[in-house]
Amino acid sequence: MEEAKTRLEDWELEFAWLRVRHLVRDIFRREDLPDLNAVLFLIGIQELGKTPGPFSKEEKQDLMHIAVCRLLSDDGYFRFSGRDADGWPHWEPLKPFTVQGVKHQERLLQEQVIRYFGEMDEELAPYLDRFKTN
Repeated sequence: MEEAKTRLEDWELEFAWLRVRHLVRDIFRREDLPDLNAVLFLIGIQELGKTPGPFSKEEKQDLMHIAVCRLLSDDGYFRFSGRDADGWPHWEPLKPFTVQGVKHQERLLQEQVIRYFGEMDEELAPYLDRFKTN
């Protein structure tokens, strides 16, 4: 497994992930904190670049897939290949996804979500330094 970037300590991940969840909750004026799937869905909508829904169940799954591809593109797993006639983004796989186990995969996605939102939120910005390579 490649470790191209420094990973966050457990407590840092928990703190920054909670901050992202609060940020998303506050933006959308919700009572409950969103889970990873909800955050992925929102990133998918952002990457699609269209006004939200209504989306079919299949489109919701596609939006989450778009988010995963976008997030993992930062680690070189995917490359944006363009948009189809309907404006949906498509991604080309570049290398096999080698992270094993649901827990490790979820952690990687949470770290990538923190990076994604960190570009918009100054309180998350300090955690971005942990992802920079020399």
